[in-house]
Formats: sequence, C-alpha cells, structure tokens
Amino acid sequence: MTGPGRAIREIHSLEDLAERGTFLCRVHPLAKVLVTIWYLLLVMSFGKYDITGLLGMSVYPVILMILGDISAGQAIRRMRPILLMVCLVGLANPLFDRELLGTFGGIKITSGMLSMVTLFFKTAFAVAASYILMATTTMEQICYALRKLRVPQILVTVLLLIYRYLVMMLKEADRIMQAYRLRAPGERGIRKGAWGPLAGQMLLRSMDRAQAVYESMTLRGFRGEFFLRGRFLPPHRSVFYGIGWAVVLAVFRFLPVFRLVGRVFIS
Repeated sequence: MTGPGRAIREIHSLEDLAERGTFLCRVHPLAKVLVTIWYLLLVMSFGKYDITGLLGMSVYPVILMILGDISAGQAIRRMRPILLMVCLVGLANPLFDRELLGTFGGIKITSGMLSMVTLFFKTAFAVAASYILMATTTMEQICYALRKLRVPQILVTVLLLIYRYLVMMLKEADRIMQAYRLRAPGERGIRKGAWGPLAGQMLLRSMDRAQAVYESMTLRGFRGEFFLRGRFLPPHRSVFYGIGWAVVLAVFRFLPVFRLVGRVFIS
C-alpha cells in the first residue's frame, strides 16, 4: 500500500471510531470540545520543571481511553511521529540548561533534563487529548460545537472543506502513484523529472473533485450551518460530564494531589 493509501486508511479508521455507540461517542460534542480546550490550557500552564504536578493530568486520557474503548497501542502508534519530533527538539534542553538539581542512581540530574521530560509529557498529553476528541467526535460534530462557541462561520466552513479536500488530495495522489507504478514497474519511486507534472495533475484533479463536492453540498442545502445527527446522551448528563471533568482537572492542576494522598497513607 502506498503512503497516501495508508493515510486514507487511518483517516477512515478515525471516522469509524467516532461513529460507534460508546458512552464517550454519545456525549454532546460541545461538552467534549470545551473539556478538551480546558484540559489543553491547564496542561500548557504547568511550569517547565513541574513534572510531578503534570503527571497527575494523565488521569484524563487514561480514563477517556477506557470509556471510549480506544486502543492505547494504536494511539501511541499514530502519535509516534509527533512525539519523536518533540524528543528531537527537547534534546537541546540539557545542552543549554545545565543547572544541577541532584543525583539519581549515580546519574546527575540537571534542570535541562527535567524540562525535556516535562516538554515530552506536555506534548504527549495534549496530542492524546486531541486524538481522543477526533476518535470520539466526527468532524461535522466538532464544527457544530465550534459554531455554538461563536467561532466565525467562514472559519468553521473552511476547516471542514480543508479536511474534505485533504482526503481528496490523498485519494488522487494514491491513484496517480499506483498508475505510475503500473506504467513503470521497474523503477524504485518516482523519477525527479516526473514530480512536477504529477504534482500539477494531482492538484488540478483534486481541485475539480473538491469543486464538484462543494456544488453538491450547496445543492443539498448547505449554507454554512451544522446540525447534529445521531443519538446522544440526555442534555443533563452531558452537562454533568463537562462540569465534572472541569472540576476534576482543576483539582489536579491547582492542588498537590499526590502529596495529599501520600500524607493520608503515611498518617
């Protein structure tokens, strides 16, 4: 399978996950979007050395993966490119921040090492929360929630069309690459001289398909507004979900939960 083909399969897999009937998929999308935004703000607010408090925020993705029946292995595999990139960026921290904090097992622990680990966990938690939102909420439902939050209609429409256009570009790229391989079976990859014509052809074909899709959307009555479809939890349960998570996350952010629990067990 080609690279674009694998990307298309991953996108369709996420869409299938979001259309299941699990508890998390039936929560109102506005509640899920608000909780995700609140979680991202709290995670980003931790200091670069506050690793102990940051680890407490892992309760959110862990519990949601259980409620949403989401495979942790698949989530890690899909987040791997971003996490590897963050690791490469964070490797520079120990070189510039060399203040000695202590030793552990004979290894000197510097503030740069601590900030590197904190950066990794911040990114991992933020990406995990975004992934869980995408795996339990369709793009149309996310756009509906954004409109309820008074995000400008033009921005929400552009977001939806970019998402659809990206899928079309990947499909056209997959077709073109398969056709090229059938016509040149002995070549490894695509010749440099063919990159320009193939890229231009892919762009033109995907633009034509995108225009046809947009015209069909307008003919069916699309005017930039979004409506919910499907079966959701009663409104009061979605409200309780949002308020409950907001309180729990605030407690883990502003109170030393691990320290308090440790004191209880010690006493």
